[in-house]
Amino acid sequence: MFFRSASIVSPLGVGLVSTGIYYLGGDRSCDCESSSKKISSSSSSAGAKSMLQIHPTNSDRPHLLFGVPKKGRLYEKVSSLLKGAGIQYNRPERVDIARCSNLPLSIVFLPAADIAKYVGEGEVDIGITGEDIVSESDVDVEVLMKLNIGKCRLSLQAPIGVYTEPKQLAGKRIATSFPVLTKSYFEKIDPDLGPMTRIKIISGSVEAACGLGLADGVVDLVETGTTMRAAGLEEVAIIMNTQTVLIANPHSRNHDLVETIRKRIAGFLTADAYVMVTYNVHLANLEKVKNITPGKNSPSISPLERPDWLAVQALVHKKDAPLIMDQLEAAGAQDILLTALLSSRMGD
Repeated sequence: MFFRSASIVSPLGVGLVSTGIYYLGGDRSCDCESSSKKISSSSSSAGAKSMLQIHPTNSDRPHLLFGVPKKGRLYEKVSSLLKGAGIQYNRPERVDIARCSNLPLSIVFLPAADIAKYVGEGEVDIGITGEDIVSESDVDVEVLMKLNIGKCRLSLQAPIGVYTEPKQLAGKRIATSFPVLTKSYFEKIDPDLGPMTRIKIISGSVEAACGLGLADGVVDLVETGTTMRAAGLEEVAIIMNTQTVLIANPHSRNHDLVETIRKRIAGFLTADAYVMVTYNVHLANLEKVKNITPGKNSPSISPLERPDWLAVQALVHKKDAPLIMDQLEAAGAQDILLTALLSSRMGD
């Protein structure tokens, strides 16, 4: 598909990319934390590159490198995730690499938008970033697991009431910080309609492009939709749903350690989603309470010294725990307790 080329000058910046894909500089902000700036500054990229040159190739590394987001709400969530998985490290102020004290690995703090490229090119072994970034980066990585944080969607948006379906925006000007995904999306629409869609790359405040007259529509991330509606936009179509994922280089020489980290994170996420409910029940009410708490596989049942009474333990989803306690009490259970889990190994 051919995109017409042009030169764009605006208050936001100046840039030209061939085949009609333009770059307008500026800081990017959105209401979804699964990714950060799509286009990193040269100084940031150079700094990260020089930092990683301590281990230039997989074969030269004494241990594993783990790329994680360096700032933002996603940084806080990932930090809690690593702590829960038992990955211990101390990050000195203004330093973007930290040595793990209990595993042979180093944590490298990178822009979330760059992590997929570093993992795909083998600069780091494993990383945490958004599915949208993995797709946009078009690199060879293995998605080990979804982390159920940073959930949002990449959508085609336009001024409210102007466009109602994607084909109406074919051949128009589309501003985005996701040019690869946007180009791929419109390539399926343009051939049947004639005019080629013009994609403008904007790294910040994408939602403002329509109001400033730079674009007829935008492709951007939406979490709650607050920023989108405040800019006078509405969703025309969802291009993809996305969330934060754990990824790895499929050719890493540290496969065993990668799997250890995956199991630790999976164990923490499972433990965080469940609680253990423990209670005593009379034998006559056992079948009723087993239906209420079937457990992840099955409940654990032990006899008590008190005749015809049993102790029962079962895993229940944390979000359902209050209702389950009410149901157990109504079914005749006594001494009902909830216990939080720190971590787990359940074959995840």
